[in-house]
Amino acid sequence: MADANTEKLRLETTKGVVVIAFRPDLAPGHVARIRELAASGFYDGVPFHRVIDGFMAQTGDPTGTGTGGSGKKLRAEFSREPHVRGAVSMARANDPNSGDSQFFIVFADATFLDNKYTVWGKVVEGMENVDKIKRGEPVRDPDKIIKATLVPA
Repeated sequence: MADANTEKLRLETTKGVVVIAFRPDLAPGHVARIRELAASGFYDGVPFHRVIDGFMAQTGDPTGTGTGGSGKKLRAEFSREPHVRGAVSMARANDPNSGDSQFFIVFADATFLDNKYTVWGKVVEGMENVDKIKRGEPVRDPDKIIKATLVPA
């Protein structure tokens, strides 16, 4: 497997392709775990279970309930990287070190999340497809990640 500096995450979704550039400089542990999960097929078929208009689209829970994950908690890797449109950040519970497999893509600036959530990537292609993801909390008949793959940068 190539290293995170020479790969991107390609999400084939029900709304089109989304490509995320990894940011191992900000969150090396999170990037390594996302790469592992994507390479294993973990994200294939996973829904966007929580999508809030003007805020973010969240995915990464194979149960689609918002309570599931891979079972491996990650230590927070907070940075000064702002949560702006296209930022990809790790979802978590109240415990800062509770990130697992769920992540979200920011629709619009959400700088109130800065230094509280781990930014590990940035959408570099297909943000228009993220914008098309069906909204809801929870989402009825949600859009999904059809397949997640690692591709050369």
